[in-house]
Amino acid sequence: MTALTVNGRPVAFDLDPATPLLWALRDAANLTGTKYGCGVGDCHACTVIVDGEALRSCLVTLAEAEGRFVTTIEGLSRDRSHPVQQAMVAEQAIQCGFCTPGIVMAAAALLAKNAAPGKAEIAAALPNLCRCGVYPRLVRAIERAARVAARRETIGAAPAPGISAEDAAKAVPAMDPGA
Repeated sequence: MTALTVNGRPVAFDLDPATPLLWALRDAANLTGTKYGCGVGDCHACTVIVDGEALRSCLVTLAEAEGRFVTTIEGLSRDRSHPVQQAMVAEQAIQCGFCTPGIVMAAAALLAKNAAPGKAEIAAALPNLCRCGVYPRLVRAIERAARVAARRETIGAAPAPGISAEDAAKAVPAMDPGA
């Protein structure tokens, strides 16, 4: 058993200690917000925060995570109230969304260490690959998130997570079982 703390809760994984943290989180803990991209650490889609550091979970084994504190996108905030999440929406820095959790986690780790990073520091802290090419908006979003975290600016709440089945059926009639 490998014991660690995930999103503030103690967890014990009964998996091979050589298992990448990514697969323990996704498959065993059902925390699918952490994305599998390349599997070799190049894309950073699987970034999580481990003991305050943004790390690629595809490169960290369960044995290496033993006894550590891991935060995934699901644990950053339940209601999308984290300044990075709010700023990403406000600055329209999300396109397809696949790389977004890794970018948000890298940005959150950066802002936890540096409350007012400059453009160069943001670029260095976010080596994530984004096929949609939203890099200028990402920089603006992280700068804005820093201002929000410092309470120099506010952003209206990001949309609530998820959508009810009833609302989805109204928005997409083909999903209505009564139609």
